Amino acid sequence: MAPWPYPFWIAHRGAGKLAPENTLAAFRVGAAHGYRAFECDVKLSADGVPFLLHDATLQRTTRERGIASQRSWSELSRIDAGGWHGRTYAGETLPSFEAISAYCRRNGFALNAEIKPTPGDEVETGRVVAREAARLWAGAPVPPLLSSFRPDALAAAQSAEPSLPRALLLETWRSGWFDEAQALACVAVVADHAIVDTEAVARIHAAGMRLLTYTVNDPAPARRLVEWGIDGIITDAVDRFSAGELTVFD
Repeated sequence: MAPWPYPFWIAHRGAGKLAPENTLAAFRVGAAHGYRAFECDVKLSADGVPFLLHDATLQRTTRERGIASQRSWSELSRIDAGGWHGRTYAGETLPSFEAISAYCRRNGFALNAEIKPTPGDEVETGRVVAREAARLWAGAPVPPLLSSFRPDALAAAQSAEPSLPRALLLETWRSGWFDEAQALACVAVVADHAIVDTEAVARIHAAGMRLLTYTVNDPAPARRLVEWGIDGIITDAVDRFSAGELTVFD
């Protein structure tokens, strides 16, 4: 396999438990704990601007309601996405993909950008996120890894910017997943840690791909995955795992 340029430990949604997920504040908290790679969710505003948000709706992580993709970026950029987490983060806004790119590039951080389309926007989201990723990371030594649960979004990203690395996200080893990953020329598969075993690691490695896993927050499964030769762990527990080494601490 080609050398893998991404750090082993990846902070989930920034440091999305210790700070409001998918915000610059969460990235800063993860960085303060030594993390140099981050995962985030990217979707489109009504006027086609990529920004960070996990859910299709706003109510879980803001005090607003409704479908986020039905609002313009001008509206979305003014929403408080931090106050729900605590007073410390009141006024923290939804970041654009461009703002996250600037932060990561300025600090030399790696990014796993999950293409998280609002249902019905899969193709357009994949296309726009890939185009923007290529523009924003032009000339960067390590491009963002584009991942998605939606093969149609990854196919659109592949068509728009075939040189960017892609990863198929999986909750189960559903029928056809391996052929999809191959057809999409994925460099990696990112699977729920509960379904990973030594057979999966061996099969994916034999195909020339890497296997990453989410969301691992406890030492026991982390140790097991390290022993099996996993290529990366996405975690919320940035305060429990040392990002600088493969050792897992209790």
